[in-house]
Amino acid sequence: MKSFLQRPLGNGDLVVPEVCLGTMTFGEQTAEPDAHAQLDFALSAGINFIDTAEMYAVPPRAETCGASESIVGRWLARQQRDRIVVATKVAGPARSLTWIRNGPPAMDRANIRAAIEGSLHRLQTDYIDLYQLHWPERNQPMFGQWQYDPANERECTSIQEQLEALAELVKEGKIRYVGVSNEHPWGIMQFAGLAEELGLPHIVSTQNAYHLLNRTFESGLAEVCHRERVGLLAYSPLAFGHLTGKYLADPAARGRLTQWPSFGQRYSKPNVAPALSAYVELARRHDLTPTQLALGFVRSRWFVASTIIGASNLSQLKETLPATQTPMSPELLAEIDALHLRYTNPAP
Repeated sequence: MKSFLQRPLGNGDLVVPEVCLGTMTFGEQTAEPDAHAQLDFALSAGINFIDTAEMYAVPPRAETCGASESIVGRWLARQQRDRIVVATKVAGPARSLTWIRNGPPAMDRANIRAAIEGSLHRLQTDYIDLYQLHWPERNQPMFGQWQYDPANERECTSIQEQLEALAELVKEGKIRYVGVSNEHPWGIMQFAGLAEELGLPHIVSTQNAYHLLNRTFESGLAEVCHRERVGLLAYSPLAFGHLTGKYLADPAARGRLTQWPSFGQRYSKPNVAPALSAYVELARRHDLTPTQLALGFVRSRWFVASTIIGASNLSQLKETLPATQTPMSPELLAEIDALHLRYTNPAP
């Protein structure tokens, strides 16, 4: 593999590699020895950026809540801490995660503080490099939803209060930088504007789904994030394994979607199957695997600060990590855009 580029994240001085190792399989699909082997392999390849969350492993359940952080923490305890960039997330309300702080009822000061104390303990560290709000507390379409409905409005913690809570933790040295996840243009503008107006921490990143079947980031968020200097941490670049082509070849292939069919709802929309077939065929015409096409495309985007890849096992990671470096010619990118115009965002 070639060396991975290092990129500044947002408007701070945090620098991260162009690929990040996601850990949501750790503690569910991935046992601890294999998880530690993945972390060792990634670090040896120059990937020192690790993303996790208090609610992981996935699918979320009480028995495995916090397992990913704990597994990472036992590995982190053996590392030179200042060599590793650790990102984690606080869970918000409205996801029926009753085993996390009884809900949690809100993303307020008390819940954010309780969440980070738990994460610091599990990760066996004194600070988090990048602390992210896992999803907006307010009413928003996300995780496969695609329409905003004002009828679903509800009381929620103000963005100002959330930023103020994070600012306290930055001041205490428990957080270096703050970010968001699954955000929308209005939210990014609110976070950026309030930070500027009130002297609060500026978000440096948003972690959103971005892949060949979901390029919705390009419509509004790309401009907002560019102008407000917020980097994209692109998650799910293989669309839960769809873009490897394995489910086209064998709908019963082993993977998250066959183990936990509820994950498939995001990809059950009408144009997903024909779009997948078209991208798989395009990859083959260019002597690429579907995985190389999908990961090379995400890495090539100017607004992607880092691509988050996850693996069920070390062998899978050894395939996907080099695939992120697949070069994308102008001709190939033009063909991808042509398919995108035919099958526009079939799995938002």
